[in-house]
This record gives sequence, C-alpha cells and structure tokens, in this order.
Amino acid sequence: MTQSVGLEMRDNVAILWIDNPPVNALSHHVRAGIVTGLEKASDAGAKAIVLAGKGGTFIAGADIKEFGKPLQEPGLPSVCDTIEATALPVVAAVEGNTLGGGLEVALSCHYRVANAKAKLGLPEVNLGLLPGAGGTQRLPRLLQNPVESITMVSSGRPVSGAKAAEIGLVDKTVDSGTVEAAVALANEIAEQDFENRRLSRVTLEMTDAIAAGFDAAMPTIARKAKGAIAPIRATECVRAAYEIPFNEGMKKERATFMELVVSDQSKALRHIFFAERASAKPPKDVKGDPRVVKKVGIIGAGTMGGGIAMTYAEAGIPVTVLEMTEDALDRGFATMEKNWARGIKSGRITKEGVAERMARLERTTSYDDLADCDLIVEAVFETMAIKKEVFGKLDAVAKKGAVLATNTSYLDINEIAAETSRPADVLGMHYFSPANIMPLLEIVRADETADDALLTALEMAKKTRKTPAIARVGHGFIGNRMLTPYLRQANLLVLEGASPDQVDKALTDFGWAMGPFAVSDLAGLDIGYKSRQDQKLDEHESRIYTAADRLVEAGFLGQKSGAGFYTYDPETRARSENSEATRIVSEVRSELGINTREISDEEIVERTQFALANEGAHVLGEGVAARASDIDVVYNYGYGYPRWRGGPMHYAESVGLKTVAAKISEWSDGAGGVHWTPSDLLMELAESGQSLADWDKENAS
Repeated sequence: MTQSVGLEMRDNVAILWIDNPPVNALSHHVRAGIVTGLEKASDAGAKAIVLAGKGGTFIAGADIKEFGKPLQEPGLPSVCDTIEATALPVVAAVEGNTLGGGLEVALSCHYRVANAKAKLGLPEVNLGLLPGAGGTQRLPRLLQNPVESITMVSSGRPVSGAKAAEIGLVDKTVDSGTVEAAVALANEIAEQDFENRRLSRVTLEMTDAIAAGFDAAMPTIARKAKGAIAPIRATECVRAAYEIPFNEGMKKERATFMELVVSDQSKALRHIFFAERASAKPPKDVKGDPRVVKKVGIIGAGTMGGGIAMTYAEAGIPVTVLEMTEDALDRGFATMEKNWARGIKSGRITKEGVAERMARLERTTSYDDLADCDLIVEAVFETMAIKKEVFGKLDAVAKKGAVLATNTSYLDINEIAAETSRPADVLGMHYFSPANIMPLLEIVRADETADDALLTALEMAKKTRKTPAIARVGHGFIGNRMLTPYLRQANLLVLEGASPDQVDKALTDFGWAMGPFAVSDLAGLDIGYKSRQDQKLDEHESRIYTAADRLVEAGFLGQKSGAGFYTYDPETRARSENSEATRIVSEVRSELGINTREISDEEIVERTQFALANEGAHVLGEGVAARASDIDVVYNYGYGYPRWRGGPMHYAESVGLKTVAAKISEWSDGAGGVHWTPSDLLMELAESGQSLADWDKENAS
C-alpha cells in the first residue's frame, strides 16, 4: 500500500482514501495505490469498497507533471478495467473537481455518490485529446442519452453534481457528508447483484433516430470547434459505443488518442496550457507578498471603466467609481446594470445576484472619496496629458501603500509614474474590452514598480479570474505593439490586390475568431484614424492606411455607422461587400501607382502570421516580454488567436524558425522591404537551431 492511497475499514466497508495533494492527481503512485488497495480491501474482509479523496476532492485528473514523459504502468485504462472487474461493489464518493481521468475512474466504479456542488467533466478536448481510459465508451453506456454524452465529450464543459444526477451520471447527490453517504450506499448494496453495473457489459443499440442525431450534431460540433479536430474525433468515438462492442470501442478510443497526442494541435494546446500557468507566476527576481486589497477605486465609468468595475464587483470586492459628472455616473451605472441584466436572461445570474453586485458599487465625483482605496485603476482617455493630470491628483489623495494602476494600452508608464512622488506604487493594468468578459490582463511593470505592487496586480488577476501576462514598458507593450505589423501587412495585401473579405476569410479559415477588417469595423474605424493622427506616422506607414482613412472621412465608421469595409444589416448585423469601400480602395491603388496581382490565401497567412512572430521576437529581444510563451498567452486571451495553433510564437516554431527567418529575409530584401525589419533574435535562433522554448528557459527572469 502506498502513502498516496490509504485503507480505512468502517464495519464491512473499506474506504480507499486517495491522498495526493493538492488535487489528488492521478500520478503513477496513485494509480498503483488504487490497484493495490483493491486487493487489500478484499483481503481485509470488506463486503464493499468506497473510493474517496482527501481534501474535498475526488480526483481532479491526470498529473500534468507526467505530460510528455514515458508512461509508467499501471496505465489508467488498466486501472479502470481493474476497478470495474473487482469482485466487490465499488462506490465513488465524488467531491470537488472530478475531471478527465478522475471521471473515468468514477465511471469504472459501480455506483457514484456526488456532492451537489462537485464538478464532473471530460475536458480532454481542451488539450487536443479525448478521454483515453474508456470515457468515450463508458459514459454513453451509463447515460444512454447520446445528446448528453456528445455534449460532455465534445465540449469538455463540466456539469455540477446536481446536473449529473439529472442526466443519470451519478446515483445520488448530497449537500454534505459525501463519503458518509457513499459508505451508507455501499452497506445497502453490499449483498446485491451488481453485474449490470459493469458498464463494459452494457450493449447499446444504434437506431435510425440515434444515427440521425449523430449526423445532425457533427456540423454544429465542427462549426464550434473552429478548426480543432479533437471534438470531432471524440464524437466519432462516442458514436462507436453504439456501433461496435466495448472492447473494439476501447481499441478505437486508444488508437484515436494516440493519433491526437502526437498531433500539432494537441502539442499547441498543451503548450498554451502550460504557458498560461507560467504567465501567472511572478518573475524569479520578485520577492515578498502582495499588498492587501479590501477596496478598489476606478476612475472612469465609460466602456472600459465600467467593465473593470464590474470585474471587481463580481469578485466580491467593494468598488468606488469616480466620474467628472453625475450624468456620466448615471450612464455608466445604467450600462453596468443593463449588462448584468443580460446575465439574468441567460440564467448565469439571478436578480438577487445583480442587486448584490450593484450594492458593492459606490459612486463619486470627488477624488477625495478614493482615499480609502487599496488599488486605484485609471481608465480615462488614452492621452498622456490627461493621464498625467489624473495621477497628479491621485498622488495627493491616495493613501500610503495604495497601488496606482493605469489602463493605458500604449503610453509610457514610466512617464506617468514620474508625475507622482511614489513611482514604486505605479504600474499598468491593461484590460481588454469588454473588460468584464475578456480574460486577459496585461500587467506592465514600470522601471520603479515595487515587487509587492506587482504581486498585488497578479493577485487581483487571480481573484477576478483574469489570465495575466507581465510586460515591461514599451510602446504598445506586447499585444498592441505586435498588432501594428499584423495590421500593416493586412492593409498592404489589400492594396496589392486582395479584397478585405479575402484577407478576413483566409485568417478565419486559419482559425482566428475574426479577420482584421471585420475587427476594425467592430471597434470603429475612427479609433484607428484618431490614433494614427496622434502618432504622426511617416510617409511609408501613412500610405498603407490611406483607404481606411478615406472611409472614415466619407462617414464610413464601421458597424456603428452601418458601413465600413463592409455594410451591415441593421437588424441581423450580417455583413456584405461595401461597394463604396471597393471603389475607394481601387482609387487609392491607382493614385499610389500599384499594379494589383492575384494573392493566395497562403501568402495572406504567411505575411500576417510571420509579421506577428517577427515583432514578437523584437519584443523578446528588447525585454518587453520575458518569455515567448507569454506572448502566446496574450494573443490567445486578448486577440482571438486560434488556441489550437498555440499562439504566434508557437506557430512560428511549428513551421520552423529557419523557414520563417528565410521568408522574412526574402521580404525585407524585396520591393516591400521598407516594411520589414528582421528580428536579430529570430535570425540568431534560426541560425543556431535553438528553439524559443529553449530561449525561454535560459532567459526568462
């Protein structure tokens, strides 16, 4: 018996306690301990067995530390088969997060008792995989409802214990005392025949109606997958449970698992899984503890300020919102309440929940009312003069030790911090719109930012369920800095002969959530127009955006005006070609003397994606980002990059840095070379054969 699985006898019931903190992951010693424990329970004279987890969690899933390492026997499929074949009835006491392999273990037990608040799911598709220990075969045999099985396996979304009871996934739910209830059930069924509870012996029948249901589900699954293959393969394995015997279904599941585990998509998804966890950790040179935050102040109740205020209120933190006028506060608070009201309609929140959140919000027009705030986030206009004025006022009223954060997306935070007498308290907390929904928080560490201030921002990201990425000061930081060359290439491609729709379609086919021209229309073309005026672009750069600027000057602002690069149906928002945009683009091409040519989708993808990777390498080389993986986190969570491609830096790695470097060198020497500055770091890595992952290990602080 291993230390990770202990045996306790309660009368005639043996409880096998899994004790592998913090989440009872299925490490090798846990798997071996379960098998040994089953034998020990029988030898001890038990009439039934309860499998339970210490610490309020059954089994959260696989041990991520074992990812990519050689498998040590017993493997999980073998463990599950052993549990199911055990001569004594086994009851799973399901608590906490019971996911992936954890749920597969529960499925191999003969009975299941769950806490109503437990989470049960098969999230493997989120890693480009599928359940590999019988999940696609036992689940449909238990539920005998193909819709529920397809949904759980293809989406990866967990269900609560209460929902699990509704669909037949568990036999009983309790609000407390899960293990005690499991022991009671074990005593109840100890002398009963349970052969029909061995799911491998259940036979499913594929009727015409069920087959039609699978056929109808596949297009929807493919559409939601947006190019990811695991949800489709997982559904195919669920279908096999209805078509072939259990043992053959297990072979199909295992073969499909092995196919997926070596796929580029799974490698990319596992990369971003680990990248997300790395980005949430403080740099190695940062020591100490975060400051205590009991109250937050937000300056600005507009789109960004209101969304940020909602984020903290949803996390249970009191918020004081400052605006210049009562009218502005009225508009901001009305918008927040309206946004939460949508959640009532969708069932995500109750009226009482909205009332609780609104009660956490205080309103003010006086800076003095921010004096008791521990963290103050400024979300005013993106103008240096205004932000300096705000921080000067904050310096006068904020209490000692308060963290002062700016939501700037471009500006020099060192310059803003210099406006105060406490630059150690100042940093950037760049939220993405809509801030209450978008998961990314770009935390910008200024030159004098104190360690505990940085740790406070990371702690707030955790408490508000944001995915953080730390950047250093530099124009546009990580995300918006890289967006510039991406948009530059998109606009150049249109000038050279592609249509906005072709560019957008090529990139959505690649996996992006939206193409750059659809995004520009959604954000408002006037936003980019004003930004370019403020930046005073040089001649080469300004020429690229001539068509976009003329659209704005002609009143085409995007969706807000009904037309931009596209026209939009006022009711459905469906887009179609804007003939005026086509005419303006053609006119600009003629004025600039550009001879158009046919452009392939492959060129569109290469130029835009390699532009991102090249600029990302500049960002790395300059120390603005600590790790290439942090850049991938920023683009996954802030810009809609296809998760199954891993991020722009991982994608470049998968193509091959030598291939990417050769293309960039070719373009920099060509007619459009003025728009390409090859990254020294990228070229060095390509030449030496070193990977970005190796660079991360050597250089990330």
